[in-house]
Amino acid sequence: MIESKKDKRQKVRFKIRKKVSGTKEMPRLAIFRSNKEIYAQLIDDVSSSTLGAASSRDKSLVDIKSNKIDQAKEVGKLIAVKANEAGIKSVVFDRGGFLYHGRVKALADAARESGLKF
Repeated sequence: MIESKKDKRQKVRFKIRKKVSGTKEMPRLAIFRSNKEIYAQLIDDVSSSTLGAASSRDKSLVDIKSNKIDQAKEVGKLIAVKANEAGIKSVVFDRGGFLYHGRVKALADAARESGLKF
């Protein structure tokens, strides 16, 4: 049976999730990248709650007309600001089975530059 691209990504995602877990002090920064948009969440896995979220669909970012990598950078800055407001200084990075390249890397680098520690 031939595996689809989505199935392969899910296998990698499950491997990552075995090792990566977030707490209230150090939540998991989970990334999801669709063809059009990019999403980021700060997740506390102990209490199964989302502490903060940002996406390229946020009202503050919708008006910005730019390419996908620039959108990912803006989402990275926004998630870092939301984390700072919540008193979160460091996170565990969960790339969600995507390669650390392109938009995922741009989001992570922008979050680091805005003061978030990985």
